[in-house]
Amino acid sequence: MSNTAMDRVAEATPPKVARRIRGLSDRVIAWIFVAPTIALLLAINIFPLLWTVWLSFTNYRANRPNLPVQWIGLRNYERILSDADIWATMQATAHFLFWTLFFQVVLGFALAWLINRKFKGNDLWTTIIVLPMMLSPAVVGNFWTFLYQPQIGLFNYGIAFLTGVDPTSFSMIGDVALAPWSIVIVDTWMWTPFVMLICLAGLRSIPDYIYEAAECDRASNWRQFWTITVPMVLPFLMLAVLFRGIENFKMFDLVVQLTGGGPGSITELTSINLKREAFEKWRTGYSSAYAIILFVTVFGLASIYVKALNKVKDR
Repeated sequence: MSNTAMDRVAEATPPKVARRIRGLSDRVIAWIFVAPTIALLLAINIFPLLWTVWLSFTNYRANRPNLPVQWIGLRNYERILSDADIWATMQATAHFLFWTLFFQVVLGFALAWLINRKFKGNDLWTTIIVLPMMLSPAVVGNFWTFLYQPQIGLFNYGIAFLTGVDPTSFSMIGDVALAPWSIVIVDTWMWTPFVMLICLAGLRSIPDYIYEAAECDRASNWRQFWTITVPMVLPFLMLAVLFRGIENFKMFDLVVQLTGGGPGSITELTSINLKREAFEKWRTGYSSAYAIILFVTVFGLASIYVKALNKVKDR
């Protein structure tokens, strides 16, 4: 901090405090202002995590706080990892994750490539495309629930028009085979624009002279695409996959609005199952262990993925 700035601070403070401030370094002054915020963030984030870890080793139930809490060790973790229903929700989550990421990356990159060509009405179409991601997941869920209705849903009538089947003979959100795909379609519709924007940033970061040099070497458009465009946009694509993967792993509100985890439990993702264990069955210790397992899974996979992303960026 400059002498002028120090003098201003000193003039605005009592004499004793001003003398103390003049004797402090810039680093100490910075920590004085930042420390309360850091302490608050640690209290908000670290304490609940440590409390959850402790609860995961107990039989605590939040709806019976007066009962004695017993330390049961790793029993909650053993029960979770051997529970077939838990693995079924993991499988449903893996299906949702894989196909949403696949479609969003393919469609997002394709849309970014088209938008990057700068045709007439480019800005208008870009605005229209990004509209879905501006909506609330609750609004999107209710909106698509009406579209999926067998009696009045436009989606069913569109499928019927293309296939010739009776639109009232099937339901996307009521059929065991179709329900998992119904949530994939909605999430892809909503979040493909997000991937498109990240890919568009990657495409526009490629210098024009690289393509000009490739044209001088008589490289075809196809070769330019695979040797220039894809490698240089790959870090942006991987970043989009990281963001969407983390968000979709904890997906809750959109699926609850669409299917509620049904029919049966075919679309019950881990986040929905965790909520039911914690706030419907009130197995707080058990659900705490469940949350820790999910946290470690996401954190571990994300750490490995970030290392791979850094290697791609450093090439």
